Amino acid sequence: MLYLIYAEDVANTLEQRLAARPAHLARMQLLKDADRLVLAGPNPIADSEDPGSAGFSGSVIIADFPNLEEAKAWASKDPYIEAGVYQNVTVKPFKRVF
Repeated sequence: MLYLIYAEDVANTLEQRLAARPAHLARMQLLKDADRLVLAGPNPIADSEDPGSAGFSGSVIIADFPNLEEAKAWASKDPYIEAGVYQNVTVKPFKRVF
């Protein structure tokens, strides 16, 4: 089943986000390689593809997991959490219609 993972950033953590990004992307690549990733990306603070120093307010991931518990367990190990980037992570079932 698909799950939506919505993470909210702590304000002014762009440097921590950039430092943890390679490890974060490596985990995302594993989901993609397993054909379990539907989409993933950050929420820019500025209304721009490149928000520059304004940074990001959070991230969205939609991916396939066996159940809600496994989706939550996976999300809880994101490198952005350890780096102090994410202040809140919400995981819930997602039903794709289109």
